[in-house]
Amino acid sequence: MLTPYRRVLALPGALAFSASGLVARLPISMVTLGIVLLVSARSGSYSLAGSVAAAYMIANAAFAVLQGRLVDRLGQSRVLPWTILVFTVALSLLTWSVEAGWPTPLPHVFAVVAGSSLPQIGSCVRARWSRLVPDRDQLNTAFSFEAVVDETVFMVGPTLVTVLATVWHPVAGLATAGLAGLVGTLLLAAQRSTEPPPHRPAHRHHPRVPMGWWVLGPLVVSAFTMGVLFGGAEVATVAFAEEAGSRTAAGPLLAAWALGSLLAGFVVGVVRWRASNATRFRWSMLALAMSLVPLPFVESIAVMAVVLFLAGFTISPTLIASVAWVEETVPGPRLTEGIAVLTTGMYAGLAPGAAIVGVAVDRYGASASYWVAVASVTLGSAAAFGTLLLPTEPVRVTVEEPSPSESSA
Repeated sequence: MLTPYRRVLALPGALAFSASGLVARLPISMVTLGIVLLVSARSGSYSLAGSVAAAYMIANAAFAVLQGRLVDRLGQSRVLPWTILVFTVALSLLTWSVEAGWPTPLPHVFAVVAGSSLPQIGSCVRARWSRLVPDRDQLNTAFSFEAVVDETVFMVGPTLVTVLATVWHPVAGLATAGLAGLVGTLLLAAQRSTEPPPHRPAHRHHPRVPMGWWVLGPLVVSAFTMGVLFGGAEVATVAFAEEAGSRTAAGPLLAAWALGSLLAGFVVGVVRWRASNATRFRWSMLALAMSLVPLPFVESIAVMAVVLFLAGFTISPTLIASVAWVEETVPGPRLTEGIAVLTTGMYAGLAPGAAIVGVAVDRYGASASYWVAVASVTLGSAAAFGTLLLPTEPVRVTVEEPSPSESSA
């Protein structure tokens, strides 16, 4: 069963860039929760904590596509070191401002800078896989492995930041996230042999290659609803654990959700799929919506852990199919940007999801707030099946890769 994974990881440089990408992605699962834990501990205000976290998430969504475009045009080794340095400085200033009690809006300003400069590691790593792996079945395995890496990050990150911030020191979680992002990103940027070549236009007025919005449009809508799910579920689960009398259980509950997704992603990578990526995405979205229905009816932490674990089995297949569908649709010179567009749609849903669920928690309680996630992903499923109205199945635009001499010119 492990043979397909051994084959792709044995490709030159694959294990190194994927491993460094894992470390570099830890801030994705740690910073938002770390901000909430730090600000709420120091100020006693969940509304202030939520607003600072929302500023971080909104800025991240707003600048992700621009980062992806810069990476495609200039190359990962030129863009990533600068973005991670800005991110590290901004996150340090954010932490310092909260600890020193600096007035609003200074923490929000630093959160915006940190969010806008967080490197788009997932897009960069998947662009490397797309260049390195020519076979479609192997590429599915590679994307599945990255989904497993993502879920490992989301299984380890929330638990780690919760333990560090609640048991050791409120700053420890954010400090660890910043250090992991800095080290992992610099290691990834240093690996030049697997880096996709930059794609610069031949001249200033050269027409841009079409992106393939007929697919990306509905996918972004579905991704946004998944973002609402992820952002809202984090808030709802923290509130649920607190109502159940054990706030520290929030991290393990979210980890159980990620573990289910990790296992599903591992299985997806060894299956030779006959269904198209589009078909897999539509039915996975529907399965995801159905798996969330039991959440509002759960009352105990133990049962919630089981339900979240089972619901997690629908996450990785959905994300893997969405990335694979984008990869086969958008042109190579804009692949990092295309994947960034998809992830931006997801990130854009995080802050609204957290805000809406926060209101629902205050008015109706933690369990009832899970209905926000159910409704959101149901709408996303409808958008996914709406792609069946497309007149034909879109075909990826192909563009000739530049020669080594051209890419270095």
